[in-house]
Amino acid sequence: MEEEILVIKLNVEGKETWRYSGRVIERHQKWLRLEARFNRDDLPFHGITLGRGDRFVETYFMDKWYNIFEMHDRITDDLKGWYCNVSTPARIEKDRLSYIDLALDLLVYADKRQLVLDEDEFQQLPIDPDTRSKARAALAELEELFR
Repeated sequence: MEEEILVIKLNVEGKETWRYSGRVIERHQKWLRLEARFNRDDLPFHGITLGRGDRFVETYFMDKWYNIFEMHDRITDDLKGWYCNVSTPARIEKDRLSYIDLALDLLVYADKRQLVLDEDEFQQLPIDPDTRSKARAALAELEELFR
């Protein structure tokens, strides 16, 4: 039987900013992988297009300060790249998961070029020095992972 899960993205104030459902692919003790479809209108995004219906394979971790979305074209299923959110570790429950987005993102193109996004927004977040440090370390870990 197919297992559905609700994904809830929160801002640093704990307010919901995005919600959608996905299908669980793998569930482990410290992480979860799901498949979801991009649910917004087509959007040009730093040289690629995120299209309504694009297939995202998303991995959330309970012990890492990021999540990783592998993006595939809705028609050809070609890999578009990876979108990595720097965030608090995911809170994974039976039928829902949530995380607090920390603004800082890493876009990795299919050819492995990397682009750090939203530095200015990250700098303005009202977060404590420890959280800021963990977010910076998470970004460095992601950059190294995709090298």
